[in-house]
Amino acid sequence: MSLKQRHGLLASLSIAVWLCTFPTAHAEISPTELDRLGKDLTPTGAQMAGNADGSIPAWSGGITKPPAGFDPNKGYANPFASEKPLYTITAQNVAQYEQFLAPGQIEMLKRYPTYKMKVYPTHRTMALTQQEYDDVKAEAPSIQAAPNGLGIRNLKKSTVPFPVPKTGLEVVLNHEYRNIGSSFQREFVIFPVQSSGSFTPIKWFESRTYGKVLPDNPPSIVVYYLQRTLSPSNVAGEAVLLHEVFDNTSETRKTWTYNPGQRRVLRAPDVGYDTPQFNSDGMATVDSFEMFNGVPDRFDFKLVGKKEMIISYNNYDMTNKSLKYTDIVKQNHLDQELPRYEKHRVWVVEATVKTGMRHVYAKRMLYIDEDTWQIAHGDLYDARDSLWRVQENHSINLYDVAIISTAGQVDYDLQARRAFVMFLANEEKPVRYDVRPRSYYSQENLRRTSN
Repeated sequence: MSLKQRHGLLASLSIAVWLCTFPTAHAEISPTELDRLGKDLTPTGAQMAGNADGSIPAWSGGITKPPAGFDPNKGYANPFASEKPLYTITAQNVAQYEQFLAPGQIEMLKRYPTYKMKVYPTHRTMALTQQEYDDVKAEAPSIQAAPNGLGIRNLKKSTVPFPVPKTGLEVVLNHEYRNIGSSFQREFVIFPVQSSGSFTPIKWFESRTYGKVLPDNPPSIVVYYLQRTLSPSNVAGEAVLLHEVFDNTSETRKTWTYNPGQRRVLRAPDVGYDTPQFNSDGMATVDSFEMFNGVPDRFDFKLVGKKEMIISYNNYDMTNKSLKYTDIVKQNHLDQELPRYEKHRVWVVEATVKTGMRHVYAKRMLYIDEDTWQIAHGDLYDARDSLWRVQENHSINLYDVAIISTAGQVDYDLQARRAFVMFLANEEKPVRYDVRPRSYYSQENLRRTSN
């Protein structure tokens, strides 16, 4: 069976667990649907029950506190460290598990003999605070997607705007507004990997503050974002400042860049969509940062359905501070002894470029974890409908702060036989959760602190 045929088969299954027909326009959540939250649905909209054969357990609240001996300076302790893999998927036995895999996973297994997936018992570890659960339920009846995918309306604090989604766009917006921290500063590395496996880590500093935690925030602003490149010396000093808005029908994202060679802050209205990601060597787009981000107006999002899928999950071992980046990144892919895979239910969304719009990816197949609303896997297709890039998100529950995050993201370029790695932080300082004022995210401050 060809890759294209496999892709069609997976889509036509619609998908193993659940097949529904969803309207394309926004439909408000009904009182009956709202009442399901915390009952047969989790407070964030996932199916509460496990699956038929017990390989996916029921959600029982997730991990709500750190295990004994947790030290953020050593990385996140693995609460499942004593577990052994149930089985390992390789190119030799992939046919046995194809129904639980995406085409990109199958291609990685068949293309690279050293790529494998060690599958462990499933743990539904997602947990938010009770206040967040209350905010989700309180705001869900009034939140709406803006017309033509241009944003969202009436969202104030909720981190799951559409707990009972009716459209693919609503699922993608759930990913974009998921809880990744209301204000934080972190250091991590990104880097393109050569076909030989060699790489030079590029160290970034990133600060984000969401408007909802600022008393003087204009109601139009979702988040303030500042990114600086710290090393190596040939790119150090480059910076990006961004003010993201809720509704792009009335106000658009504002972006500025700082170039240390010119020593100037410049407006950068074109930073977004399929603009090449900074420092990616052309192997990733700006809107593939964190799997998918930005205004989703260039795509039509079809909600295909739900399926059971083996995805990277609970990757505590990948955060171990004793690991060096050379321990994690190998030729062609990560050291596959490190990622942990589990079977979970995912929403499947097919994103195709709208008529009259342009994007280097003609189609994206997105697989979104039902518990965290985080995109776990992405298959990216070119204009010939050929699989071009494969995205893998190695998720983790930061149990000390009740946040769902990532231990690393990799965009595999199948045509170039290379990879682009993001968000590794094993050799960096722990994340800080300080609230920065609006003035920190001003052009003036960007200019002052960059010179």
